[in-house]
Amino acid sequence: MQRKLTAILSADVVGYSGLMEADEAGTLERLKANRIRVFDPQVAIQGGRQFKLMGDGALVEFASVIAAVECALAIQAATERAAEASRIRYRIGINLGEVIVEGDDIYGEGVNVAARLQALAPVGGIAVSRTVQENAKGKIACGFEDMGEHTVKNIETPVHVFAVRARVQPAPGEAEQPRTEPSHKLSICVLPFANMSGDPEQEYFSDGISEDIITDLSKVSTLGVVSRNTAFSFKGKTIKVRQVANELKVSHVLEGSVRKAGGRVRITAQLIDGANDEHVWAERYDRDLDDIFALQDEISQAIVGALRLKLLPEEKKAIERRGTENVEAYNIYLMARQEYVSGRSGDVRPFEALVRLCQRATEIDPNYAQAWALMALGQMWVRYMVGRGDGGLEAATRALGIDGNLAEAHAVKARILAEEGRFEEAEPEIERALRLDPDSHEVNEAAARLHFRKHDLEAAARFWEKATTLMEMDSGSPAMLITCYTALGRQEDVRRAAQITLDRVEKVLVQDRNNGGALGHGSVALATLGLGDRSKSWMNRALLIDPDNLNMRYNFACALANFTGDYDAAIEMLGFAFARMGSGLLNHAKVDPDFDPIREDPRFVAMMAAAEARLAAGGS
Repeated sequence: MQRKLTAILSADVVGYSGLMEADEAGTLERLKANRIRVFDPQVAIQGGRQFKLMGDGALVEFASVIAAVECALAIQAATERAAEASRIRYRIGINLGEVIVEGDDIYGEGVNVAARLQALAPVGGIAVSRTVQENAKGKIACGFEDMGEHTVKNIETPVHVFAVRARVQPAPGEAEQPRTEPSHKLSICVLPFANMSGDPEQEYFSDGISEDIITDLSKVSTLGVVSRNTAFSFKGKTIKVRQVANELKVSHVLEGSVRKAGGRVRITAQLIDGANDEHVWAERYDRDLDDIFALQDEISQAIVGALRLKLLPEEKKAIERRGTENVEAYNIYLMARQEYVSGRSGDVRPFEALVRLCQRATEIDPNYAQAWALMALGQMWVRYMVGRGDGGLEAATRALGIDGNLAEAHAVKARILAEEGRFEEAEPEIERALRLDPDSHEVNEAAARLHFRKHDLEAAARFWEKATTLMEMDSGSPAMLITCYTALGRQEDVRRAAQITLDRVEKVLVQDRNNGGALGHGSVALATLGLGDRSKSWMNRALLIDPDNLNMRYNFACALANFTGDYDAAIEMLGFAFARMGSGLLNHAKVDPDFDPIREDPRFVAMMAAAEARLAAGGS
């Protein structure tokens, strides 16, 4: 019998029986959607493991109470942001205690106390034991309200209970602790500025302006700013500002438009109070394109002024600090950035275009660190997929020589070193990148790849979970979660990741129905969900449209080998890819658990050996 000390989270749906009685099908659908979009991702991000799933709740274990409380707070916050009609509310209890481990299940008083705490939690709230409160106090941005001791069923000793509050509200005895933040922090969502240029090809420019304003405002310590990914989820939708403010719990919303024509740019912007839908500030700017940087500074500082916030001298300098002062280089960089975020994963062509654009941007401004870092990322992917180019290490080093605090440059350098098996050199780079920008998609994706190459699938999954939340069009990260969770035997997480992947792929295909990368990820998701015939139909169509997409063929082989059991078809699919793939994709195949069912097949062994010999001889 194995015993261990662990943090247990017990969650239960409020009013489940009544909801089922009123609308059984609708309740089950809402519960499923909540688990896919909210509950399961937050558990995964904090490294939790669901060891028991009931119709109206779940039991989850965590390595630390910090992770358990952070997860609970995130779940309850996301639940409150959901529309009332689709909302599923939880009571959550958390305990730290000794448990008994039997196989994949956990028993004992530690679990029982967590369940009793959950019953004591308020609707949409969190209740924790004293041991949890003592371990988490002062380490998380929350407060604890003493609810006293409670005698609970089947537990001899009374349980001292604390309610968790997301906003810091000192409980009795804690009032002497100084507060580091104001009780009411202003917050803002910068909606994607509309492209009014009459040319869809100019979308990259309006998106870039929006992203830069988000980045600038994020440098203001007294202002909370909604992430780029969340803000861009509203792009192209007809929305009401008050609805956005309520959903995201922000005090203000910024919306606007960009019209770029020739050497002129017109930007309109309006800051709206989310509580009453009234304009706080509005302005229209007509400028030469050469004034774009000064214009961005002016807009950001006007918003700060309208909100009556005090901009610290170092914050003002940070806002005014740009990667380049050359408008042409900046414009080309935005084009390159759009290639990266467009969702065309798996296809080498956008990365080749990205590299060419960044090369031009760095020719114009050799000190443009962001362009060097993005070039390195593109070069890394080209070498990874088809074995061409130098892999990007020189460009990444150049970026860091210009700006040693550029998180994306450290991340891409770590990724390049990891592809070469230089893990000891890669680890400090990714650690630095995570310290500099823990909410960067590129940083989390690089961290996931590093851990995957080191066979640490649990850690890889945590970073891919985070990456999934940071870029709306990213279908590659949830697709990799399918691989990780399948190998780890976490079937509920496998199905969740597959559904997220399929949902994203279908959105990409609406815009680009011939996107081979999306079709590759989608075929894996379909096969995972038991839709093998549909998966093969997608494969047949994609091979007619984009037969040379090696990453797409690789993903098709994963689906055939690991999810449909068609080993002969998987081997045949890999034959074409192995004869042409680069060293990165080949090294990925060496550790990819999706190929475990065919790894000992003589045909697979022979293809792997032939590919290694080709690359060793300098083939591409």
